[in-house]
Amino acid sequence: MTPMKLDLLQMSRAEKLKAMLELWEDLARDDAAVDSPGWHEAALHETADRVREGTEPAHDWEAAKQELRRRVA
Repeated sequence: MTPMKLDLLQMSRAEKLKAMLELWEDLARDDAAVDSPGWHEAALHETADRVREGTEPAHDWEAAKQELRRRVA
C-alpha cells in the first residue's frame, strides 16, 4: 500500500475537519477492533450520571455535527 501524505499546512480548516470526519467514520465502521482506554468506561458512566441528574446537557449528535460544520464554513 502506498503511504498517503496530507499537506496539512496547505489544507484549510474546513478541509482538515472533513478529512478528520472521513477518517473517524471509516474507523467507526469496525468499532469492536478498537480498544478503549481503561478510564473511558468510567468517564462515560460519570457523564451519563450527570445527564440523568440534569447537570450535563445532552446534545443530539447530528445536530451537534451540523452546528460545528456551520461554525467552520
